[in-house]
Amino acid sequence: MNHPTPPSPDERAFNDLLSDCVHCGFCLPTCPTYALWGEEVDSPRGRIHLMGQIEQGDVLNEAAVQAFDNCLGCLACVSSCPSGVAYDALIETTRARVEEEHTRKAAERLLRALIFALFPHRKRLDLLRGPMRAYQSSGLQQLVRRSGLLERLSPSVATMERIAPPLPSRVPALPERVPARGRRRAVVGMLTGCVQGSFFPQVNTATARVLASEGCDVVVPRDQGCCGALSAHAGRPREAADFARATVETFERAGVDAVVVNSAGCGATMKHYGRVLRQEGDDTWARRAEALGAATVDFSEYLADLGPRAERHPLPVTAAYHDACHLAHGQGVADQPRQLLRSVPELEVAELPNPEICCGSAGVYNLLQPDTAAQLGDRKSEDARATGAGLLVAGNPGCSLQIASAVKRAGGSISVAHTTQVLDASIRGLASSALVPGTPTTTAD
Repeated sequence: MNHPTPPSPDERAFNDLLSDCVHCGFCLPTCPTYALWGEEVDSPRGRIHLMGQIEQGDVLNEAAVQAFDNCLGCLACVSSCPSGVAYDALIETTRARVEEEHTRKAAERLLRALIFALFPHRKRLDLLRGPMRAYQSSGLQQLVRRSGLLERLSPSVATMERIAPPLPSRVPALPERVPARGRRRAVVGMLTGCVQGSFFPQVNTATARVLASEGCDVVVPRDQGCCGALSAHAGRPREAADFARATVETFERAGVDAVVVNSAGCGATMKHYGRVLRQEGDDTWARRAEALGAATVDFSEYLADLGPRAERHPLPVTAAYHDACHLAHGQGVADQPRQLLRSVPELEVAELPNPEICCGSAGVYNLLQPDTAAQLGDRKSEDARATGAGLLVAGNPGCSLQIASAVKRAGGSISVAHTTQVLDASIRGLASSALVPGTPTTTAD
């Protein structure tokens, strides 16, 4: 007898999702804000209780808004919940309600307006590259940091300046199609991303090279824009839906077998594009979005499933692997990156203590809540340094920036790389010094 398929969390009503929480407390040890402060209101079940009260008619007051703003949206509670509570859907819907019904202070509104006028727009980010490189190389950066001026003016702006990566010389733009090496095994699309594309172009280049080395034709649509992840996570559903529609159209035209994503936050949102469009009451677009979501796959997830073909050369380094929250908790992808790293000869994978606790980056959380983010960054820095690894590997650009900045703040140093950069270096036979300066410089024969 055929039973009807139960609706997915993306299709269920908000009140119905609220009722899944039995307030058992399994989420408490994994919640970063509860770990910091030990307050019930700053735990997932505390926030769900608040959501229920507001749904029943309580006022969305300043204290409730602060509790929701304190949440990083890291989704560690989703992984730890035995009842399968869809906290991701609950917090996104609640944040949209906050932005709709609550009037923020003028300074807060201005900061959020600036963030969302900049970060989801690749061309605007690209315009910053020249001035930022000049600032970093002129000596002005060291002067500004020593002065503490930005901290006094705005902790959010100071955080932005502190975590900005050293910008390399411009990496040549990827062609629209990177052909497979040897026999073609698949045709995949590649999301280049906003922050990833502007500030980490070397990650995209490495991703395309690795995929091509493993037998994939890689299609890189020129007209792609923001996927909408930052907007969706921050309670801006209409903006997120507009970005999602454009992304769906772009990759529908590309005619690919899968869409490979190398930024955890982007991939988590795209896999739930149906929810993003359904929030706007658009069932036709929701079905198209769900089709693209089903074809979306993280880089490490895709390669682990495809299986290795290109030869790996030795990289004698110790790499600490950090679980990006929207990869491990948002997508359930944790074993595959480790599997890929362990396929590299002579590379040792070190595990960070407390892997379930967020590093504090969380999209733009470290800009909106810089003090809390810094506390979490310091905890993660201590865990990273405890491994003794010279290389930190993560699947999300924000995590790498956040942790490296915290390590530096503590007086240490650590090189950072994306999983794809490690594989790229191994496949190409580069020396380990390409990833960790000061390590052996011998290359493969």
